[in-house]
Amino acid sequence: MSNNDSAVPAAAKFTAVQDGKVLRVTITNPKRKNAIDYDTMVALGDTFRAAAEDRAVRAIVLTGEGGDFCTGADLSASADEAQRGITSDMVMDAANRLVRAIVDAPVPVIARIRGAAAGVGVGIALAADLVYASEDSYLLLAFINIGLMPDGGAAALVAAAAGRPLAARMALLGERLPAREAATAGLFTAVVPDAELDAAVEAGVEKIATGPRRALELTKQALNQATLAALDTALAAEKAGQTELLRSPDFMEGATAMLTKRKPIFAD
Repeated sequence: MSNNDSAVPAAAKFTAVQDGKVLRVTITNPKRKNAIDYDTMVALGDTFRAAAEDRAVRAIVLTGEGGDFCTGADLSASADEAQRGITSDMVMDAANRLVRAIVDAPVPVIARIRGAAAGVGVGIALAADLVYASEDSYLLLAFINIGLMPDGGAAALVAAAAGRPLAARMALLGERLPAREAATAGLFTAVVPDAELDAAVEAGVEKIATGPRRALELTKQALNQATLAALDTALAAEKAGQTELLRSPDFMEGATAMLTKRKPIFAD
Protein backbone atom coordinates (compact mmCIF):
# COMPACT_ATOMS: atom_id res chain seq x y z
CA MET A 1 0.00 0.00 0.00
CA SER A 2 1.15 3.54 -0.60
CA ASN A 3 1.36 6.26 2.01
CA ASN A 4 -1.40 8.23 0.29
CA ASP A 5 -4.69 7.65 -1.45
CA SER A 6 -3.45 8.01 -5.05
CA ALA A 7 -4.39 4.40 -5.87
CA VAL A 8 -8.07 5.01 -5.10
CA PRO A 9 -10.14 5.36 -8.31
CA ALA A 10 -11.37 8.90 -8.94
CA ALA A 11 -15.03 7.81 -8.94
CA ALA A 12 -14.73 6.13 -5.54
CA LYS A 13 -15.62 8.26 -2.53
CA PHE A 14 -13.08 7.21 0.08
CA THR A 15 -9.45 7.61 1.03
CA ALA A 16 -6.96 4.94 2.06
CA VAL A 17 -3.84 6.23 3.79
CA GLN A 18 -1.10 4.06 5.27
CA ASP A 19 0.07 5.50 8.57
CA GLY A 20 3.00 3.36 9.64
CA LYS A 21 1.56 -0.09 10.34
CA VAL A 22 -2.03 1.16 10.15
CA LEU A 23 -4.17 1.53 7.04
CA ARG A 24 -6.76 4.26 7.62
CA VAL A 25 -9.78 4.00 5.35
CA THR A 26 -12.33 6.84 5.36
CA ILE A 27 -15.59 6.99 3.39
CA THR A 28 -15.76 10.52 1.98
CA ASN A 29 -19.31 11.35 0.98
CA PRO A 30 -20.40 13.53 3.94
CA LYS A 31 -23.02 15.47 1.95
CA ARG A 32 -24.87 12.15 1.61
CA LYS A 33 -24.02 11.05 5.17
CA ASN A 34 -21.41 8.73 3.66
CA ALA A 35 -23.86 6.70 1.62
CA ILE A 36 -21.85 4.53 -0.77
CA ASP A 37 -22.34 3.90 -4.46
CA TYR A 38 -21.34 0.92 -6.58
CA ASP A 39 -17.92 2.29 -7.55
CA THR A 40 -17.05 2.95 -3.93
CA MET A 41 -18.14 -0.52 -2.80
CA VAL A 42 -16.03 -2.17 -5.51
CA ALA A 43 -12.96 -0.05 -4.78
CA LEU A 44 -13.30 -0.52 -1.02
CA GLY A 45 -13.42 -4.27 -1.55
CA ASP A 46 -10.28 -4.03 -3.70
CA THR A 47 -8.56 -1.98 -1.00
CA PHE A 48 -9.26 -4.49 1.75
CA ARG A 49 -8.12 -7.36 -0.45
CA ALA A 50 -4.91 -5.54 -1.33
CA ALA A 51 -4.26 -4.80 2.33
CA ALA A 52 -4.56 -8.50 3.07
CA GLU A 53 -1.50 -9.08 0.88
CA ASP A 54 0.56 -6.26 2.40
CA ARG A 55 2.70 -7.50 5.28
CA ALA A 56 3.39 -3.89 6.31
CA VAL A 57 -0.26 -3.46 7.31
CA ARG A 58 -0.92 -4.66 10.84
CA ALA A 59 -4.31 -3.02 11.49
CA ILE A 60 -7.05 -1.31 9.48
CA VAL A 61 -9.23 1.54 10.76
CA LEU A 62 -12.51 2.13 8.89
CA THR A 63 -14.58 5.26 9.45
CA GLY A 64 -16.67 7.93 7.75
CA GLU A 65 -15.89 11.59 7.18
CA GLY A 66 -17.90 14.07 9.25
CA GLY A 67 -20.81 13.19 11.48
CA ASP A 68 -21.86 9.76 10.22
CA PHE A 69 -20.25 6.39 9.55
CA CYS A 70 -22.28 5.20 6.55
CA THR A 71 -26.00 5.43 5.79
CA GLY A 72 -26.10 2.61 3.26
CA ALA A 73 -26.41 2.54 -0.51
CA ASP A 74 -26.43 5.93 -2.23
CA LEU A 75 -29.81 5.95 -3.96
CA SER A 76 -28.96 9.24 -5.65
CA ALA A 77 -26.45 7.32 -7.79
CA SER A 78 -28.97 4.70 -8.94
CA ALA A 79 -30.06 6.42 -12.15
CA ASP A 80 -26.48 6.96 -13.31
CA GLU A 81 -25.55 3.40 -12.41
CA ALA A 82 -28.51 2.04 -14.38
CA GLN A 83 -27.44 4.06 -17.44
CA ARG A 84 -23.99 2.49 -17.14
CA GLY A 85 -25.50 -1.00 -17.13
CA ILE A 86 -24.93 -1.66 -13.45
CA THR A 87 -27.66 -4.01 -12.26
CA SER A 88 -29.03 -4.66 -8.79
CA ASP A 89 -27.27 -8.05 -8.91
CA MET A 90 -23.95 -6.27 -9.48
CA VAL A 91 -24.58 -3.87 -6.59
CA MET A 92 -25.44 -6.75 -4.25
CA ASP A 93 -22.35 -8.66 -5.34
CA ALA A 94 -20.18 -5.58 -4.67
CA ALA A 95 -21.68 -5.12 -1.20
CA ASN A 96 -21.29 -8.80 -0.33
CA ARG A 97 -17.70 -8.83 -1.59
CA LEU A 98 -16.86 -5.80 0.55
CA VAL A 99 -18.31 -7.33 3.72
CA ARG A 100 -16.53 -10.60 2.99
CA ALA A 101 -13.23 -8.75 2.39
CA ILE A 102 -13.49 -7.04 5.79
CA VAL A 103 -14.26 -10.33 7.54
CA ASP A 104 -11.49 -12.16 5.66
CA ALA A 105 -8.79 -9.52 6.18
CA PRO A 106 -5.93 -11.29 8.01
CA VAL A 107 -5.33 -8.28 10.24
CA PRO A 108 -7.91 -6.90 12.67
CA VAL A 109 -10.27 -4.25 11.33
CA ILE A 110 -11.37 -1.51 13.72
CA ALA A 111 -14.55 0.43 12.93
CA ARG A 112 -14.85 3.97 14.26
CA ILE A 113 -18.55 4.87 14.42
CA ARG A 114 -19.98 8.35 14.78
CA GLY A 115 -23.62 9.15 14.01
CA ALA A 116 -25.50 6.72 11.78
CA ALA A 117 -24.49 3.26 10.67
CA ALA A 118 -27.54 2.40 8.58
CA GLY A 119 -28.53 0.07 5.76
CA VAL A 120 -25.55 -1.77 4.34
CA GLY A 121 -23.48 0.45 6.66
CA VAL A 122 -24.59 -1.83 9.51
CA GLY A 123 -23.08 -4.86 7.80
CA ILE A 124 -19.90 -2.97 6.96
CA ALA A 125 -19.51 -1.80 10.57
CA LEU A 126 -20.26 -5.15 12.20
CA ALA A 127 -17.97 -7.02 9.80
CA ALA A 128 -15.12 -5.31 11.67
CA ASP A 129 -13.45 -7.09 14.56
CA LEU A 130 -13.59 -4.17 17.00
CA VAL A 131 -16.24 -1.44 16.90
CA TYR A 132 -15.76 1.80 18.85
CA ALA A 133 -18.71 4.19 18.83
CA SER A 134 -19.60 7.64 20.10
CA GLU A 135 -22.55 8.06 22.44
CA ASP A 136 -24.65 9.75 19.74
CA SER A 137 -24.23 6.91 17.25
CA TYR A 138 -26.81 4.28 16.36
CA LEU A 139 -27.53 1.29 14.14
CA LEU A 140 -30.52 1.30 11.81
CA LEU A 141 -31.91 -1.40 9.53
CA ALA A 142 -34.76 0.59 8.00
CA PHE A 143 -35.11 -1.52 4.84
CA ILE A 144 -38.55 -2.81 5.85
CA ASN A 145 -39.86 0.76 5.83
CA ILE A 146 -39.36 0.96 2.05
CA GLY A 147 -40.31 -2.60 1.16
CA LEU A 148 -36.83 -4.13 1.24
CA MET A 149 -34.90 -6.54 3.49
CA PRO A 150 -31.57 -6.12 5.30
CA ASP A 151 -28.43 -6.88 3.32
CA GLY A 152 -24.67 -6.65 3.78
CA GLY A 153 -24.73 -9.80 5.90
CA ALA A 154 -26.70 -8.03 8.64
CA ALA A 155 -28.90 -11.07 9.31
CA ALA A 156 -25.87 -13.12 10.29
CA LEU A 157 -23.69 -10.38 11.77
CA VAL A 158 -26.31 -9.01 14.18
CA ALA A 159 -27.55 -12.44 15.21
CA ALA A 160 -24.00 -13.73 15.75
CA ALA A 161 -23.26 -10.99 18.27
CA ALA A 162 -26.64 -10.21 19.81
CA GLY A 163 -28.92 -13.15 19.05
CA ARG A 164 -32.00 -13.71 16.92
CA PRO A 165 -34.50 -11.66 18.98
CA LEU A 166 -32.58 -8.42 18.58
CA ALA A 167 -31.80 -9.17 14.93
CA ALA A 168 -35.53 -9.67 14.33
CA ARG A 169 -36.41 -6.48 16.18
CA MET A 170 -33.99 -4.43 14.12
CA ALA A 171 -34.91 -6.04 10.80
CA LEU A 172 -38.68 -6.33 11.19
CA LEU A 173 -39.43 -3.08 13.05
CA GLY A 174 -36.85 -0.89 11.31
CA GLU A 175 -36.14 1.16 14.43
CA ARG A 176 -32.91 2.80 15.60
CA LEU A 177 -30.73 0.92 18.06
CA PRO A 178 -28.90 3.53 20.18
CA ALA A 179 -25.19 3.10 20.87
CA ARG A 180 -25.50 2.19 24.55
CA GLU A 181 -28.07 -0.48 23.80
CA ALA A 182 -25.93 -1.79 20.95
CA ALA A 183 -22.97 -2.09 23.31
CA THR A 184 -25.04 -3.86 25.95
CA ALA A 185 -26.18 -6.33 23.28
CA GLY A 186 -22.58 -7.03 22.27
CA LEU A 187 -22.65 -5.26 18.91
CA PHE A 188 -20.16 -2.52 19.88
CA THR A 189 -16.83 -3.04 21.60
CA ALA A 190 -17.11 0.24 23.49
CA VAL A 191 -19.19 3.42 23.56
CA VAL A 192 -17.55 6.65 24.69
CA PRO A 193 -18.32 10.37 24.65
CA ASP A 194 -17.69 11.90 21.23
CA ALA A 195 -14.65 13.81 22.47
CA GLU A 196 -13.05 10.55 23.61
CA LEU A 197 -13.75 8.48 20.49
CA ASP A 198 -10.43 9.03 18.74
CA ALA A 199 -8.45 8.25 21.89
CA ALA A 200 -10.38 5.00 22.39
CA VAL A 201 -9.79 3.97 18.79
CA GLU A 202 -6.10 4.80 18.93
CA ALA A 203 -5.63 2.81 22.13
CA GLY A 204 -7.03 -0.24 20.36
CA VAL A 205 -5.00 0.48 17.22
CA GLU A 206 -1.76 0.74 19.20
CA LYS A 207 -2.28 -2.60 20.90
CA ILE A 208 -3.21 -4.35 17.65
CA ALA A 209 -0.49 -2.79 15.48
CA THR A 210 2.27 -3.76 17.91
CA GLY A 211 0.90 -7.25 18.56
CA PRO A 212 1.96 -10.62 17.08
CA ARG A 213 0.54 -10.54 13.53
CA ARG A 214 0.23 -14.30 12.97
CA ALA A 215 -1.35 -14.91 16.37
CA LEU A 216 -3.86 -12.13 15.71
CA GLU A 217 -4.64 -13.59 12.28
CA LEU A 218 -5.23 -17.10 13.56
CA THR A 219 -7.29 -15.80 16.48
CA LYS A 220 -9.48 -13.80 14.11
CA GLN A 221 -9.94 -16.85 11.87
CA ALA A 222 -10.98 -19.01 14.81
CA LEU A 223 -13.46 -16.43 16.09
CA ASN A 224 -15.01 -16.03 12.64
CA GLN A 225 -15.25 -19.77 12.07
CA ALA A 226 -16.98 -20.17 15.42
CA THR A 227 -19.45 -17.31 15.04
CA LEU A 228 -19.90 -16.52 11.34
CA ALA A 229 -20.36 -19.94 9.76
CA ALA A 230 -23.73 -18.77 8.41
CA LEU A 231 -22.41 -15.57 6.82
CA ASP A 232 -22.13 -16.86 3.25
CA THR A 233 -25.58 -18.43 3.46
CA ALA A 234 -27.00 -15.14 4.73
CA LEU A 235 -25.26 -13.13 1.99
CA ALA A 236 -26.67 -15.44 -0.69
CA ALA A 237 -30.18 -15.29 0.78
CA GLU A 238 -30.01 -11.50 1.05
CA LYS A 239 -28.90 -11.17 -2.57
CA ALA A 240 -31.71 -13.41 -3.83
CA GLY A 241 -34.35 -11.70 -1.74
CA GLN A 242 -33.18 -8.13 -2.26
CA THR A 243 -32.91 -8.40 -6.05
CA GLU A 244 -36.50 -9.64 -6.09
CA LEU A 245 -37.71 -6.88 -3.77
CA LEU A 246 -35.92 -4.13 -5.71
CA ARG A 247 -38.22 -4.93 -8.66
CA SER A 248 -41.38 -5.04 -6.55
CA PRO A 249 -44.29 -2.55 -6.41
CA ASP A 250 -43.79 -2.30 -2.64
CA PHE A 251 -40.27 -0.94 -3.10
CA MET A 252 -41.47 1.57 -5.67
CA GLU A 253 -44.14 2.71 -3.23
CA GLY A 254 -41.71 2.78 -0.31
CA ALA A 255 -39.08 4.74 -2.20
CA THR A 256 -41.65 7.23 -3.53
CA ALA A 257 -43.12 7.71 -0.06
CA MET A 258 -39.67 8.31 1.40
CA LEU A 259 -38.80 10.91 -1.24
CA THR A 260 -42.13 12.69 -0.83
CA LYS A 261 -42.01 12.40 2.97
CA ARG A 262 -45.27 10.53 3.42
CA LYS A 263 -46.25 7.20 4.93
CA PRO A 264 -46.13 4.34 2.40
CA ILE A 265 -49.20 2.30 1.57
CA PHE A 266 -48.07 -1.21 0.73
CA ALA A 267 -50.12 -3.72 -1.28
CA ASP A 268 -52.29 -6.26 0.52
